[in-house]
Amino acid sequence: MELYDAEASLPHIPDNISLSRFILEYRHEIQPARGNTPCLIDDSTGRQITLEELRERTSMLANALHSEFNLGNKDVDYPVALWAVHKLGGIVTCSNPQFTPDELSYQLSTAKVTLMIVHSTALDLAVTAARLSALPSDRIIVFDDHLPSPPRPKRWTVPGLIHLGLKEDQGPVERTFSAGEGKSKIALLCWSSGTTGKPKAVAISHHALIANIIQMATHNQVDRPLVLRDGRSYRPGDVALGVLPFYHVAGLVIGLHLTMFCAMTLVVVSKYDFDDMLNSIISHNITHLFLVPPQAIQFCKRPAIKERDLAMVKYVMIGAAPMSPEVQEQLFHIFPSAQIGQAYGLTEMTTTLAMISPKQSLGPLGSGGQLLSGIQARVLKTDGTFAKFGELGELLVKGPSAAIGYFNNEKATRETFVNGWVHTGDEVIITRDREVFVFDRLKELLKVRGFQIAPAELEGCLLDFPDILDACVVGVPHEYNGEVPLAYVVLDPSASQRISRDPIAARKIERDIIKHVAERKVSYKHLEGGVRFVESIPKNGSGKILRRILREDAVQRLAVPQSLIIPSRAKL
Repeated sequence: MELYDAEASLPHIPDNISLSRFILEYRHEIQPARGNTPCLIDDSTGRQITLEELRERTSMLANALHSEFNLGNKDVDYPVALWAVHKLGGIVTCSNPQFTPDELSYQLSTAKVTLMIVHSTALDLAVTAARLSALPSDRIIVFDDHLPSPPRPKRWTVPGLIHLGLKEDQGPVERTFSAGEGKSKIALLCWSSGTTGKPKAVAISHHALIANIIQMATHNQVDRPLVLRDGRSYRPGDVALGVLPFYHVAGLVIGLHLTMFCAMTLVVVSKYDFDDMLNSIISHNITHLFLVPPQAIQFCKRPAIKERDLAMVKYVMIGAAPMSPEVQEQLFHIFPSAQIGQAYGLTEMTTTLAMISPKQSLGPLGSGGQLLSGIQARVLKTDGTFAKFGELGELLVKGPSAAIGYFNNEKATRETFVNGWVHTGDEVIITRDREVFVFDRLKELLKVRGFQIAPAELEGCLLDFPDILDACVVGVPHEYNGEVPLAYVVLDPSASQRISRDPIAARKIERDIIKHVAERKVSYKHLEGGVRFVESIPKNGSGKILRRILREDAVQRLAVPQSLIIPSRAKL
């Protein structure tokens, strides 16, 4: 069975321009007029940045990068840096500033990075990671002017380079594409764990990014006259709050590029804090919120919400991980005038596959949204046949926003991108009105606060611990984070004997294991679900871990106090 949007066809998707030109210079047929509406507002200073200023700063930075570097955390200049690199024909990869040096170094080496632009707060991390990946230290640029005094060595900053670019008599000729070339030119390398192993660099073309922006804009009917569409939709002059980080594909594509395309204003927040977010909503008269489930849950849990008038919010979209129907219903009471629902997607399809329909005030509870125009979907059942409407199976998708594949990883590309179809690894049903309900992930990823974690990555880290012979990591439900990693470990005989002689030793080993992971992995990969000692890890005849058995065991034990679980050596 093949599903597609029969109600609306996609307008023209240009395939001969870069993302930067599409956003800064191109006027699409469905794009609303911006007028005097600013593109960005700096939340901390209130500074407003217009489209013209973004054009100028992007060009000046591109000039300076070209002259000084021979180039072919959230900051208002983050998009300027992104588009400047694109103007020079370069590729951008985004990284989490909370990564450890080893994690960042792995990405630098995999993506073959030749230049880093970082916030001053992440400079030490960048320097260490650069050293590990053999990237020269003088290839690190800082977004802001808050450098140590005196900086060693002297470093270029983005404001300094923009000032330098202003003095250049003539900048480089911008890279142009021939017809169709935008489909093969990589714009972004965004990171996904795929199904197993270390994070993989998803190669996303300029055309795929532009296509996904147009798909979402079409879905939200931005081309229709204001009098013919819901006032809660994406309208010129609306103001969105940018609490999703730009290094996350959802924050970059939905938060930044979609709002700019729709002639809206994005308030750029330097650091997420819930109380500060409430103040920003009121001070900037925020109309649109793009959240991940942990942020949405805080709205339901914080008593301070009752004291705030949030009537100005007219659109709340939750993405990056599934949200429970109960939370969605509670949000409706907090924002009674808002359209509330979910978006569903994956990095391998740029960002978004489905969003709440503009015709709905409250999306069907539990739905990930309606399929976007241009998305074709099939649901593959376990018996190898295609499902009918309402039947369960793995979601397969294709469309103009599909990524090229995994950068320099043909094996992983062949496993996920099969005959034009992207195998999502998600277990879903699709209804006749194209609502997508996600039930489970057939692939073994964990999703913590919207971030993907491959269990194999943590298992590899655990096996480096001296006392561990074997390990398996599963996700356990968590009210705030969605799920958190829990480690099942098999100890070597000497550690097992220590535990049998002294039960307190189990506590110490557990703490040491948790510390071992915490020192080597970013915070959302920490073992917040704890550690459980077992005599063996269940596996099938070919040696593959039977993760399902451990997940079921973990769920059964949730009602038992963790202090009673950890010292025991569970027999599965």
